[in-house]
Amino acid sequence: RRIDALANRSFTDPLLRGRYPEDLIEDTAAVTDWAFVQDGDLARIHQPLDLLGVNYYATTAVGLWDGTTARQQHDGHKDVGGSPWPGSPQVEFLEQPGPHTAMGWNIDPDGLEELLLDLHRRFPDQPLVITENGAAFDDRVSVRPDGTLAVHDPERVDYLRRHLLAAHRALTAGVDLRGYFVWSLMDNFEWGYGYAKRFGIVHVDYETQRRTPKDSALWFRDLARTGTIPPPTHG
Repeated sequence: RRIDALANRSFTDPLLRGRYPEDLIEDTAAVTDWAFVQDGDLARIHQPLDLLGVNYYATTAVGLWDGTTARQQHDGHKDVGGSPWPGSPQVEFLEQPGPHTAMGWNIDPDGLEELLLDLHRRFPDQPLVITENGAAFDDRVSVRPDGTLAVHDPERVDYLRRHLLAAHRALTAGVDLRGYFVWSLMDNFEWGYGYAKRFGIVHVDYETQRRTPKDSALWFRDLARTGTIPPPTHG
């Protein structure tokens, strides 16, 4: 409940309900009096939304820390000397079972379906769009006989396929889901990791700036053209 309030409801409630969650205000009373919320702020925040964007990559499991063992903190954040979860010292972030991406994030498409269904239950009249979903992997680059590059990323193809199937299950269950965007089009600079992690479906040679569509891009192209989820591997 505490982490859901900090990570999710602190955004959705003011946007869609016009208020901050009462439990969040109580949980964080020791670190803030909420004076930063000024008169008129919530009225400006609470506006009709054409679409609510949903970013999803992995799940997070939490539990109550018993205080007698080392506190687990597998929350995906680097240790910067403070907690991104104020008011939650009794919560520990449990290690997620695999498989994992190159970021160390677990792969769980069911979590996307659960998130979409939960948002639909809370806000049944709000259209949704998946604005970010993707994964970093160690892609395999090879040279074809004609000298062109091929970039093989079967793990990413599988990741995208399974998450799109999860999104489709939510859609058929009644979720008003209007669209899906892969993160990202091209390998890019990740703010916490520089150029070390590749999320793109298009490979970028950082020395030459040469762009090469990966197998996942070819797979996603077929999806966009046909409206049908292709088989796991590109032919």
